[in-house]
Amino acid sequence: MVAVRTIRLAASAPVLAAVLTLAGCVSFGGEVPDNLLTLTPDLSAPAGSGHSGTRENAIAIHEPEVPAEVDVLRVPVRVDAVNIAYLKDATWVEKPARLFRRLLAETVRVRTDRLVIDGDDPSLFAETHLRGTLREFGYDAARRAVVVRFDAVRQAGDGRVETQRFEAIEPDVAPEAGAVGFALNRAANAVAKQVADWTAGSLADPVTDPVIGQPAE
Repeated sequence: MVAVRTIRLAASAPVLAAVLTLAGCVSFGGEVPDNLLTLTPDLSAPAGSGHSGTRENAIAIHEPEVPAEVDVLRVPVRVDAVNIAYLKDATWVEKPARLFRRLLAETVRVRTDRLVIDGDDPSLFAETHLRGTLREFGYDAARRAVVVRFDAVRQAGDGRVETQRFEAIEPDVAPEAGAVGFALNRAANAVAKQVADWTAGSLADPVTDPVIGQPAE
């Protein structure tokens, strides 16, 4: 019995050593990056500020659709016309579509006089909706530039629909996580400001003929 017990201990010693060695090389939860990227709006409503209004005055900001290469926590790099890679050490704190929606909502809130509704289900509270597709949100290796391209769709309560493409390019950006992160933040803010100003103009009431009370041609 003693011999058997000794054999078992001897056999388990190499296994234990291997497990301890492996533990230093393998992370069962995935490695946590030293830094995570996010988006910060250039314009932000001060604490204590607020808006009130009706469903007719409110605008709902929806999370944009994105292509597969953007629907991840990595920063896509367009290598050429058919190849996509991802930038080393560049990881978002959450997916870009959600980050961009919040940045866009805050920018529209500050630059327009509309009641802005954003959240997981904003459709219950507003008649006017701002949707779109975030088609480009990454790094172009050939141009050494960051590109943000957003196709916006605005649907009014009366059924009118307007679309417009917005784009911002930050040139001469080194292919490094920090430089690309800051450039994407600047480009995203530039696009958000363009969309906010377009939204404010689109939401203006149509010119009305003072005689017949109908929209003027």
